[in-house]
Formats: sequence, structure tokens, C-alpha cells
Amino acid sequence: MSSAIMPTYYSQLPIAFEYGKGAWLWDTEGNKYLDGLSGIAVCSLGHAHPSITAAICEQANKVLHTSNTFLIPKQMKLAERLTQLSGMEQAYFCNSGAEANETALKLTRMYARKKNISQPIVITMLNGFHGRTFGTLSASGLTRLQEGFEPILPGFIHIPYNDINALAALTDNKNIVAIMVEPIQGDGGIAIPTEDYLTKIRALCDQHDWLMILDEVQTGIGRTGHWFAYQHFNILPDILTVAKALANGLPIGACLARGKANNLFPPGKHGCTFGGNPFVCNTALAVLDTIENEKIIENCNEIGTYLLHTLKETLGSIKEIITVRGKGLMIGIELDRPCRDITLIGLKHRLLFNVVSDRVIRLLPPLIINKEEADQIVNRLQMIIKEFLQN
Repeated sequence: MSSAIMPTYYSQLPIAFEYGKGAWLWDTEGNKYLDGLSGIAVCSLGHAHPSITAAICEQANKVLHTSNTFLIPKQMKLAERLTQLSGMEQAYFCNSGAEANETALKLTRMYARKKNISQPIVITMLNGFHGRTFGTLSASGLTRLQEGFEPILPGFIHIPYNDINALAALTDNKNIVAIMVEPIQGDGGIAIPTEDYLTKIRALCDQHDWLMILDEVQTGIGRTGHWFAYQHFNILPDILTVAKALANGLPIGACLARGKANNLFPPGKHGCTFGGNPFVCNTALAVLDTIENEKIIENCNEIGTYLLHTLKETLGSIKEIITVRGKGLMIGIELDRPCRDITLIGLKHRLLFNVVSDRVIRLLPPLIINKEEADQIVNRLQMIIKEFLQN
């Protein structure tokens, strides 16, 4: 690693990639790897998808950026598409999931002022991850990320994930204005809640006039087998955040709002220089078109179900594996021991993935993978895990 780069990534692997095609990447030495991570749920359409490449080249030949001082037709079109797909009503564009979540948190402060609450509190979840800005870091329920940055910002109460009773116990607190939660915790270890968890949160928010904020930065744009994970449960949040897969590798984030979360920002209270520029919006529109035209979500459901079943069947005899869990193509394999070094063995077998919560192998392959590639993931992962356990 170059000494000119701040050493912020402790798990950087000794490999660099030259090019990709579909679900495959080639390193600078010409070795071919099956991508089981998609840039951490970003490249859901794989690498060098022709429709996305065409959209990038088309817009690059016109105009990249003008700023939000002017109307941006592609931004308006993208806002309309996202609100239509999500059931939300308004959109704000930025550059990342952290910025989208920061926007959501700022909306809670404006909502609190409207309700004359001077010390607002947002409920978030232990092991939840919402970003690395001061606001989103403070909202996140991961102490290891906050260490060294104390004091973190006040105004957050962290409770156990998937524990509706812990949430119900706080209902007498008149300073609560919102609940912020991931439908599935990604960095928290692919933690999947019970079927009624989000529905019960929605009911409590309605009962107490709280905002329900869903962080779908990782789960959104088809990853779990619906456009958004909450669509599995027939509910709507008040605020929704998305990013990662929205432009298949270009930086974009969006914070969507509806109902009582609409129009909380007056002009001048929030903004973003690069947010929603023509370049990223044209690419995001191409992503949404491609997902629809090529039935990518249907493929995610079919292959996700097949991959999860095959992993459970193949790895079930390995006693050191606690569980295999997932939804769509968001899958975690939990071992009974820390396994961060297993990614190095993964390189030997030409399979890319990462580890979260110290002992959960996270698979986030492109949503375009087929059964043959799913079988290769299973076969390679079986060899990788066995080799790791023998060391």
C-alpha cells in the first residue's frame, strides 16, 4: 500500500483488478475471480454491463455537472422513478449512503422543531451501521467504530435489534421523534428479523407519531428480491435511504420522504454540490431500466433461493458452521470462531467475499448470476471453509 494513502482500511487484500465482465473480475496478473461481493452490494448488474457503459458514455459526451443552481431534467426523472417504485413522494440526492442517512437525521431535527421538542431522540439498533460521518457514526450501534471519536453526538438510544419489547419499553419517552433501522443488518452480520418486526415498528411509529426511517443503503435496489426490503411486509416508511447499487459503481445516494416527512427542509437548510448531477442520474436511470427490462429482481429471487438452499445443504455437515441465513442475494454464513483471515484463502480459490462481525462470511454477488455461477460459489466456498478450519 502506498504511504501517500491514509491507512484507513485494515483489511485491504494484496490484489488489484484490471477489468471485469459480468460476475467476473481479472486481476493485474490475468487471474480470473468469481465476484461474490459486487463491491459490497454496489455492482448488482455486474461489471461492464453494456447498458450501463452506454449510458455513461452517452452522458459523458454531453454534460457531467452543472450544479443544483439550475434545473436538472435527469434528476427530476430519477426522482419520479424512485418515488414511483418505492411509494415515497419526495427525493433528495447526494453522493453516498452516509450522506443519505445524514439527511434523514437532519430531517428528524426539523421534525422535532415542528413538534416543539428541544431535545429530540432517535432510536437506533445495536450492531446497526449507518455511516461514518459524526451524525451517522453516533447513530450506529457499533462501539468499535465510535472508539477514538468520543464524545459521540447525543440524541440516540441504542436498543437490541429484533427486540420489539425493548422498543415498546421506551414509548413513555416524549423526546423520541424517530426510529432508524436496517430491514436486514448488513455489517451487523446479515441479521434477519422476525416476519412481524418491521410491521410492529410501523404500528408503534403510527401510534406515537414517530418517523420510521429505513436504511436500505445495502438492501435496496433489488438485493433482497424486491426493489426494497420493506416491500416484503406491505408497509411504507416515512423516510427511506438508498445508495450503493443505485448507479452500479458511480457515487450516488438518495433520501426519500413521504407524508409528514415531506417539505421539512426550507430552501437553504440542506444541499450537496455534486448531488444528483446529470452524469450519475443518467446512469441510475439506466440501472433501473436494466433491472426492469432484464427481469433482474426475478433472477435474484430464483437464484437467491437456489443459492441459499444449496449452501445449507452443502455446508450443513460442517459442525463449525452455526447457521446459513439470507434473503435474496444477501447471504451470511456464521462460523463458531473469528474468520477474518479466511478472505486470503478465498483469493487462492478465486472467490471474492468479505467477513462482518468477525465471524460471518458475507456474500453479496451480482444479481445477474446464473445457477452455474451459484454452484461455483458453493463449491469454492466449501473448499475455502474446510481449508480454513484445517489451519
